[in-house]
Amino acid sequence: MERWLFRWRERCADGTLRERNKVIGPVEEYPAKSKKLQEAVATLRLSINTDGPTELTSITMAKAVEHYSIQELGDCGDEGKAYSTRHRKTQLLNRRVLPHWGKLELRAIKTVAVEQWLKTLVTSKFGKPKPLAGGTKEKIRDAMSSVFNHAIRWEFTDRNPITGPTKRSGVRVSAKRERTPDILDVQEMQLLLAALGVREKAMVFLDMPSGLRRGELAGLKWEDFDFKNLHVSVTRSLVDQHVGPVKTETSRKLMPIDEYVARDLLAWYEVTPYKKPSDYVWATDANRAGTKRGKQPVWLSTVMRDYIQPVARQLGINKKMSWHTFRHTFSSILKSNGEDVKVVQELLRHSTSRMTLDTYTQALSPHKRAAQSKVVGMIRPKESVFSVYRDKQAVSDVTS
Repeated sequence: MERWLFRWRERCADGTLRERNKVIGPVEEYPAKSKKLQEAVATLRLSINTDGPTELTSITMAKAVEHYSIQELGDCGDEGKAYSTRHRKTQLLNRRVLPHWGKLELRAIKTVAVEQWLKTLVTSKFGKPKPLAGGTKEKIRDAMSSVFNHAIRWEFTDRNPITGPTKRSGVRVSAKRERTPDILDVQEMQLLLAALGVREKAMVFLDMPSGLRRGELAGLKWEDFDFKNLHVSVTRSLVDQHVGPVKTETSRKLMPIDEYVARDLLAWYEVTPYKKPSDYVWATDANRAGTKRGKQPVWLSTVMRDYIQPVARQLGINKKMSWHTFRHTFSSILKSNGEDVKVVQELLRHSTSRMTLDTYTQALSPHKRAAQSKVVGMIRPKESVFSVYRDKQAVSDVTS
């Protein structure tokens, strides 16, 4: 049977031209030069050339993700998204979204269908399959929403079923924690610090009462410290050895460091072979680092697994411990000490006060330093305070 076939070229998400076609109908039903045929052709032309998405110009989720990855997940330096954000979204889209939704056109993806699909997701990371954590489902939902928002901006679609047309009409996911994160009490912190080696002790003692994130701790260089005025400048973050900006602008603040913490840092400074201002504080000295030896920091996940966690277990501390445990512990102790919520927010460097109430004026540095010193005094036995490191030649070497 002879049929009329309407052909045209369409610009794809990656910028290339692709031939498209649509069957109009059999020749017997649409005779040549007939009004019916001309009207069908005119309708198709109008639909194809109309600004914005139509049934004929809709693209698949796979194409949308490809375009989104090229345009928004590329490495654009400080102007683009952080490496951790790009890496996380790429993994979620490739591992979770594309296998299920990749072949569907954006117009065919519905709110309730996505919501029901998220409920079925499981993980076998730790052996027996179990439902995926609510926080991970929330990240998957947000990654899909980012793709739809990108598609709307580029006029590949005119709707985002993930957020819905009105508030609370989109995909609903509970991000409630399945378990409360473990924190260490004061006695456990004292035991741990007393048992750790000079490097790990300096790491933990700096990390815990400063509330540093793991990437921020890894990214510190000696030039970031001012031992004379007892503060550190947090300007970079390392994730998988990729240097990037800190998480938020609020994180780019001078952080006070206690005298005890400074002394432990200088004890490590005396031992490490990498003392230049531009050297990473925790530069690796392992032979297996090859040409990167001394030029990149140690993997903090390895330090936690091979040094800190084994010591904790030997001490009878059987809690699930990570670098973020110290941040939770710091927050908990500050709260139990009755510190001003704005002081807590400033020390943890939250971008908003959603967790600490945005109703107070900015905390002054003396208040932050006092709150931090109080925590340090709790987790480390008091000794006579002396300013030996303020006068040490090492200080001038570090800060020169």
